[in-house]
Amino acid sequence: METTSRVGAQAPATEGGQQLASARRTVDGYLLAPFPWYGLDEAFTGPRWLMQVGMSADGGVEHGAIGHGEEPSVRSESTEDKERFAVVVTVAANPSRRSADGTGLLEATSVSSAAWLAGVGLLSFTWPGQMDHTLRDDWLDQQTETAWVLADDLDGSDWSSLSLPVDGVPTPFHYRESEFGWVLAGSTQEGVHVGAYGRGMSAYGLGFAVVKDIAAYA
Repeated sequence: METTSRVGAQAPATEGGQQLASARRTVDGYLLAPFPWYGLDEAFTGPRWLMQVGMSADGGVEHGAIGHGEEPSVRSESTEDKERFAVVVTVAANPSRRSADGTGLLEATSVSSAAWLAGVGLLSFTWPGQMDHTLRDDWLDQQTETAWVLADDLDGSDWSSLSLPVDGVPTPFHYRESEFGWVLAGSTQEGVHVGAYGRGMSAYGLGFAVVKDIAAYA
């Protein structure tokens, strides 16, 4: 399996989603990407909204996310059974390469990169019931490490196979469920990896397609 990079695949901000919310609604970073963005296909007719993009060490756009459905808050006992959302993460399929200034090495991205970003993205909207606020950082660190381990073992028993349409073509995905929601990851014919996560919406009925006009989401 290719080496994946935590530097090129930064996790979303998590504290109450505050930083994440402030990063939404701007399309500038998305427009800089040299790769196509993916979202749910036209069968989904609900709300769509921008989240944020992730940059590499040399300033290039490496990945980003687009939300669908109800914009989630950090999960609590009052919201866990009510929110219905799915977030699609697009990750540039890059080989291992030198940074633009020649001073470092940018690691390759892979399906595992998409799986890890999706796993951590789901965690960013998760808060286990009865957990004290001061303990959440420790819990999140532990769960983030677990998401990394799982993403690095896509052939392991924690994952199952799921075929979903991507631009109308049946495409294999790695899929797993947890008490917090579901996560999946795969690759497209357009040279990018796609990850997704959600709650309240079944992953089995989803389809993915290239976003024709990302500016329309802003």
